[in-house]
Amino acid sequence: MTAATPTQPQGTLLLLVRHGETPTTGMVLPGRAPGLHLSDRGRDQAERVAERLSGLAVSAMYSSPLERTRETAEPAATRTGLEVFVEAGLIECDFGDWTGARLADLSGLPEWRTVQQNPSAFRFPNGEGFTQMQERIVGALEGVRAAHTGGVVVCFSHADPIKAAVAHALGTPLDLFQRIFISPGSVSAISYVDGQAPAVLMVNSTSEPLSGLRRT
Repeated sequence: MTAATPTQPQGTLLLLVRHGETPTTGMVLPGRAPGLHLSDRGRDQAERVAERLSGLAVSAMYSSPLERTRETAEPAATRTGLEVFVEAGLIECDFGDWTGARLADLSGLPEWRTVQQNPSAFRFPNGEGFTQMQERIVGALEGVRAAHTGGVVVCFSHADPIKAAVAHALGTPLDLFQRIFISPGSVSAISYVDGQAPAVLMVNSTSEPLSGLRRT
């Protein structure tokens, strides 16, 4: 008789979704400034995220407080029938005095090299540091995970916080987190099982169905 293979625990699956494109994506640092909404392409990306959730039993959904993330969550909320809870810990990095600055202008500053090569040592003028940002989003995800143990949770956030969360789960130093690319409307997946290191199952995915991440 063949011994039965022990069933591995499913753990808690967190899906980290970057908001869809806005009219300023790739051109400025919008930060936490209010009033920035999705572009037509961004709304299409939000619809695609909702479609990709088909066949996945989602337990809860959370969003950054900013308009562009909440708008990205709306199609998924409609499809699943779930309420989207606002979680302040998922908000964009506070870029302080750099909020609204053009990336083309910032790239010429000497500080920009530190942002790219040694981000753990950088704090935005009158804003947040990358280390503080990472601690914030990791703490928020720990809270979400604890509230939905064994479930599937979708979290709508922003590029830098998601990069920092993925780097933390991988055990990658924060100074290397800029090597991780997170596209608008993309999904990254992290699985948490008690007593084990996190497992990063997917990074920056924009196409395939998400139902394959979870056994039924």
